[in-house]
Amino acid sequence: MGNGWTQERRDKQAERIRQSKPWEKSTGPRTEEGKAASSQNALVHGERSADAIAARKQFNDVMRSSRAIIERMKEAGREAAEAIRERRRREDKR
Repeated sequence: MGNGWTQERRDKQAERIRQSKPWEKSTGPRTEEGKAASSQNALVHGERSADAIAARKQFNDVMRSSRAIIERMKEAGREAAEAIRERRRREDKR
């Protein structure tokens, strides 16, 4: 495995966990600070709300449009530079 755990090591660890049964000893937070922290575990932050999704979509649309404008400007710059080079070539031939 990529994380350095062989199947044998995983099996041994799983057996140790089954024997110690840590889930039976869990009591949850005991201090007021711990209780306050755990009370925020299910806090809904709105990252996936309809408004947030719409804002991200709008942002992505603006970025996509900006990239397209920049590409058109680059192309126009390349064309202008080529026109200048061509004009200089013609002037040099005179």
